Formats: sequence, C-alpha cells, structure tokens
Amino acid sequence: MAVFDDLVGQERAVVTLRRAAAAAADLLTGGRGAGMTHAWLFTGPPGSGREEAARAFAASLFCPDQGCGHCEMCHQVEIGSHPDLEIVRPQGLSYGVKETRRLILRAAGAPTLGRWRVVLFEDADRATEGASNALLKAIEEPPPRTVWLLCAPAPDDMMITIRSRCRLVTLVTPPVPAVAHVLVTRENVPPAVAEFAARAAQGHIERARRLALDEEARRRRDAVLSIPGSLTGVGECVTAAERLVKTADEEAAAVTATLNEAETAELRKIYGEGSSGKGLNKGLIRGGAGALKELEDRQKSRATRTKRDVIDTALLDLVAFYRDVLAVQFGASVALAGEDRRADLDALARSSTPEETLLRIDAIMLCRERLAANVNPQMAVEAMTLSLRRPRP
Repeated sequence: MAVFDDLVGQERAVVTLRRAAAAAADLLTGGRGAGMTHAWLFTGPPGSGREEAARAFAASLFCPDQGCGHCEMCHQVEIGSHPDLEIVRPQGLSYGVKETRRLILRAAGAPTLGRWRVVLFEDADRATEGASNALLKAIEEPPPRTVWLLCAPAPDDMMITIRSRCRLVTLVTPPVPAVAHVLVTRENVPPAVAEFAARAAQGHIERARRLALDEEARRRRDAVLSIPGSLTGVGECVTAAERLVKTADEEAAAVTATLNEAETAELRKIYGEGSSGKGLNKGLIRGGAGALKELEDRQKSRATRTKRDVIDTALLDLVAFYRDVLAVQFGASVALAGEDRRADLDALARSSTPEETLLRIDAIMLCRERLAANVNPQMAVEAMTLSLRRPRP
C-alpha cells in the first residue's frame, strides 16, 4: 500500500502531493522541478489527518519511487527513524524561540542520504511570536535541500508572512462512510461498531479508532453526553463541572505519569545521580538542578496542555449533541452524531426552542475560548454548565 493510501477522503490533496513528489524527483535529476517548493502548510479540521498527510509527503520525497510504502525509506519515515526527517511535536502550551532557533540550526544541515532534509512541524500554530519570527527567517532563506512541512488547523492560525511563503494544502473532514470503511478493513471492527464510531467522532479518524477499540473511551463519551439532561439546578451544574474537570485531571495524569518518570530518571542519570567514585564531578551533579527544574516546567506545561485537550474533546462532544438537538428541532434530514442517544435528543428538542439551543452552543464555544485564554478550567466549565441549565420539570 502506497503512503498516500492512508489519507482517507483527501483525494484532491493527494493529487497535489503526488505531483509535487514527482517534481521533487525531477529537481534532483537536474530538472526544473515545477510544482515543488521548500515550504508547505498543511491545514484542516481536527482529525482530518494533517500530520499524516505531511508524513506521507515526507516519505514520498525520500522514496526513490515517490512513496511506494514498502521500501526502507518509507518504513523509516513511518516509525520516525529516518536520519533526514526532523519531527517536531510541541507538547506544552507553546513552542518558544529558544527551541525554534535550535531547530533551525539542525534543519540547516545537509541531507545525510543525499536527497532532502525535511522538518515536519506539528501544531506549528503553537509557536510564540518570537518563535514565529525566527521561523520566518528560516523559511525566507532556506538551504537548497531543506523542506519545511508546517501543520496548523487553519491558515489564519499562522503569521501572514509565514503562510504567504508556504504552499497551502487544505484537508477536509473525511466522510463517515470512508472512516467506517477504514475501521472495518484495517482494524477488523464490526461494521455496526465502525458506523457508530465514525458517526460519533464526526469524521475524526483517530477519535473514531479510539471509540471503536477502547471501551473506556466510549464510557467517557457517555458520561459527557449525560450532562445536558442532568443540569436542572445550580448544584447539579457545579457538580457536573467538577466531575468533568476531575476526569480531565485524572486522564492527563495517567497519560503523562509514565513519560515524566522516564524523562526524569534519564536526566538524573545523565547528571550522575546515584554514581560514586573519586572521578565523579560533584559540580556536574549540582549543575543538574537547573536542568531538572527546566524539565519539570516542560512536564507541567505538557500536563496542562493534555488536560485542556481532554476537556476540549468533551466540549466538542457537547457541541455535537446540541447541534443534533437543533437538527431535530428543525426536522432536518441529516445524519446525527448522537443517534445512539436519540431519546435524549428528542426530549431536549421538545422542551426547548431553537433559540435556546443556539445560545447553549454559544456557551460551549465561549468556554473553549476562555480555556484557550488560560482561564481557570473549573471556573470556565462552571460558567458553561450554568448557561446550559434546564428548568426543572
């Protein structure tokens, strides 16, 4: 299977990337390489496969057959071990200028294997203003064999000076049938479960895969979608907010705990902790305190980011729920993400007006904006649940 075959529902983007890969191969043999450029910006909604598209394109640049999917070059890209591929995954709230400058220095080197040096920058929109300015200079004056692949939700999430120097690849939300087909054929998921997961995930491939394969993920979704029916009073609203934030805390801790422990142990080992002997440099051990503090700060930022992502997933599930309520209220003949909770949708549609439903959707989106602006999660979610409150029957 070729590398571009993994891009579900992205036929237009695949055509563009295949042509660019052919142009890149032509350029390496002395041709003009029309259609190939040194900077690309992959955009699309969550779950559309921005990073997967960028990785597939990177493989096509390294592969002598432009992304065959089975050679050593393609395999190295798939597992992230290719010597000329630099993958950047910002794990904290932002990506700073110091990190960016170090990245630019690494990107300036000549390719090890003679074709291209590729930097795949996931979530490039997390770069700070200073980092973006440093990145702009690198894109304006690139080495001849360096290719930058930036990923962001939308073009407007990047500085206009950066996006104007990149070729844009726009991805779309994959259709539900295509996502369900992938789950059935590649993950051996029963068709009914695959259909449910693809519909509930609203085309988000990784989210659909988790819902199809992880019972705990389905349980968490059910808990979130039970919130609207429980908000009949102030006390219930506060309790629901506390439960949602606490669940996010627990999930973030579970995700980061093992990684934090391994990173800390490795750093302590590097600085000589636990070693002994006359030749041991005690100053080296003491010098590790600053590095350990810097690591702890990064880990704390990563935990905060993970917690926000967990809460945001829950908020998007709530948005989908109220959008379904609105569709029922208007009698729209569209597929419902929450078809499995049709009784709840019908009950809320009967007991409220479309105007109230729209106000509730606005309240959820406002909560997302507040969380992005570093508002305390408990306060932001409480304000949202109070806005979602239903009158007692």
